Amino acid sequence: MSTDAQKDSGKKRSAKQQQRLLEEITELFEHKITFNEFLGFRIDRLSPSPVQIRFDMKPDLIGHYLYGRLHGGVISSVLDVAGGLAIMMGIADKNNGDTVFEVMNRFRNLATIDMRVDYLRQGIGEHFIAEAELVRLGSRVAVSSMRLVNDQNTLIATGTASYIVS
Repeated sequence: MSTDAQKDSGKKRSAKQQQRLLEEITELFEHKITFNEFLGFRIDRLSPSPVQIRFDMKPDLIGHYLYGRLHGGVISSVLDVAGGLAIMMGIADKNNGDTVFEVMNRFRNLATIDMRVDYLRQGIGEHFIAEAELVRLGSRVAVSSMRLVNDQNTLIATGTASYIVS
């Protein structure tokens, strides 16, 4: 069955195909984007909404050497990564009749247009968790909302971002 016929019939990816897609997305985010790998970002949850990324505090991430606080650039990076991941999952869900290759190919043009971060508290903790939700997925632009908490579930930062998707 051709992909167009598959879409017209309402056929969805099989459970095996969906698992393969999740593995491909995880590999992309955790290893192929080497900046994410350097920072230690690991995907905790992949679902249409919310997605979750976790990372441990380490000396390379300190922004204030006297207090051992998380660098603001790391905070904004993880929020951007989580937001993009939420958008990717939204695209994958919207195009659930596409093959793994077709879905991964749709991510080619995904890029951040604009992002706002509100730093609410010091980035202190053993580990951190970023969550992101898809707010809107249009044909050209998508929007996500994000939040970062520490190991005590203290809200560290929030953000919103828009991404080009076509």
